[in-house]
Amino acid sequence: MAKIDKDLPVSDIASMPDILNASVAQPRFRTFLLGLFATMALVLAATGIFGVISYSVACRTHEIGIRVALGASRRAILGLVSRETLILISAGLILGGISALAASRVLGHLLFGVSASDPLTPASVTIALAAVAALAAYVSRAASDER
Repeated sequence: MAKIDKDLPVSDIASMPDILNASVAQPRFRTFLLGLFATMALVLAATGIFGVISYSVACRTHEIGIRVALGASRRAILGLVSRETLILISAGLILGGISALAASRVLGHLLFGVSASDPLTPASVTIALAAVAALAAYVSRAASDER
């Protein structure tokens, strides 16, 4: 700069990586917060699913006990709990899928590198929540056996 013009005031000297980092700091922070809130929502959803399934099985403990006393096999009881869990999880996934599709249209402009109709993300969340529901049904069933 001194070779070009000695009288030119030079301030705010920074390296290109610093300038680049400053330019993307705010979008990076928003993305971090969005990811953090999404993770918290997933944990809360998993906890809620676990609680609903556990409560559903706990409410039927007496019925399950009577069925076992009348000679129902473990497989039949597990099938009963699994069917009820499947009905609850299917209803939740259908309603949640419709809501997520509507929300993805609204939030589509905030997505970078992912389309609003990306099938991988909803599929992975659906599989994760269904696995939580299956685990809840199994654990609740095992807990009702101990009673």
